[in-house]
Amino acid sequence: MSGLAEGFLFLAQPWPFFWLLLGVASGIFVGAVPGLGGGMLISLVMPLTFNMDHTSALVMMVGMYVGSVSGGLISAILLRMPGTPSSVMTTLDGYPMAVNGQPGRALGLGIGSSLIGGLIAGIFLVFLSPPLARWALAFGPWEYFTMALMALVMIASISQGSMLKGLLGGVLGVAMALPGLNESDGQTRLTFGFHALDDGFNLLPVLLGVFVMSQVIQDSIDIERRGSRIRVGREPIMPPAREWRRHSVNLARSSVVGTWIGILPGVGASVSSMVSYGLARTFSKQPQKFGTGHDEGIVASEAANNANVGGALIPLIAMGIPGSPIDAILLGALVMHNIQPGPLLFTSNASFVWALIAAYLAANVLMFVMMAASARRIATVIDFNRAYLLPVIFVFCLVGAFALSNRLFDVWIVIGFGILGFVLQLAKIPLGPFVIGLVLANLLEAQLRSGLQLSDGSYWPMLTRPIAGSFTVLSLICLAYPFIKRPRVSPIES
Repeated sequence: MSGLAEGFLFLAQPWPFFWLLLGVASGIFVGAVPGLGGGMLISLVMPLTFNMDHTSALVMMVGMYVGSVSGGLISAILLRMPGTPSSVMTTLDGYPMAVNGQPGRALGLGIGSSLIGGLIAGIFLVFLSPPLARWALAFGPWEYFTMALMALVMIASISQGSMLKGLLGGVLGVAMALPGLNESDGQTRLTFGFHALDDGFNLLPVLLGVFVMSQVIQDSIDIERRGSRIRVGREPIMPPAREWRRHSVNLARSSVVGTWIGILPGVGASVSSMVSYGLARTFSKQPQKFGTGHDEGIVASEAANNANVGGALIPLIAMGIPGSPIDAILLGALVMHNIQPGPLLFTSNASFVWALIAAYLAANVLMFVMMAASARRIATVIDFNRAYLLPVIFVFCLVGAFALSNRLFDVWIVIGFGILGFVLQLAKIPLGPFVIGLVLANLLEAQLRSGLQLSDGSYWPMLTRPIAGSFTVLSLICLAYPFIKRPRVSPIES
């Protein structure tokens, strides 16, 4: 625990604390504005961190991650327009409660549940990450390859929409990582004579295009979209302590579920909140009240989606595997700051790891304090006119991409991948598998080559090595799961 204490001492310094505070505040703002999100914010800010201390830069991004997930509950409750996908379930009970004259209470339940869920996930993050990293040190090429393959298959098979579209998104992401230098033979490939592609597509412009520029295009099309705003009165925000004791079982169950679903690569906070909401309804003494403004629904959803953030950070920190699309962006930030992610991170840069863990815990507390103290004022951000915001985001996108290597080509990458991301969303192809496929492609290729060299070209170690075989079997189960669980259509429905 001495490492965690050192992490908190680092955050106690003025500048690291300022960056964390700025990250949480900006995350809450962006999360509360429908159509924006943590992925967009972190991608947009990443180029601005080039000259920052790498620990402070990642601390700020973790704060943005936590703040954006929490901020989504504001528009979900007051507008019935979830600021982030993870807040979708919050609208089911949060908005009806607000309509029934208790918007402050709905906000208070969401904010308090977010804090508790985040802190419970933080406990798992502190105690699970080190042993998981030590276990991962025993991995060979086949273990890393099958683990990355499992992450890609899992996010594709559990993504919204059809599994085929999820797999297509993942394959497209891998394909976009192929142009450039082939490290195995030192030759360029798939450049089609364009020397600008000799180094491939830089990760940052691609992320800016897929996450930010595509959203700018989408928001520009429906710029007039508005919801019916509910005003927050002067009533108390936070419920009394006795009510939190009444929700203790629901809070603990939803937080644990959110954490463990977060550990599964690519499943996402929205799935965590859906599962926790369903469990809360199953075990509730008043299931008929769910969807009408019931306390238990808000508590389950918000505790789970915040706990998911901490759970998703566990595989990222311990093994270098992103647990969600935002974690894939954080992985890209680590690489950009010349930090090698993976199990050796605890050995080579332990102070950095513990600073990130401490930042996650502190970010949850800061989020609670900021949102509880100024919930009424924060609620006004949903009135922010996106017509003034989108041109600024557009300019920052292009400037950030150009600043990476002073190449106009990177600007065109942002625009091109922005259009691609917009088209993928129109086709209902999820961006999560695309981004994780892009980020994991180099790891997949490098470990597969190493494994084949060690086994004289044989693929059998994928099944015969215990850990690799387990990951392979889990991948096959994930592929088969959508077909096994496919709902049967009754004669009446058909």
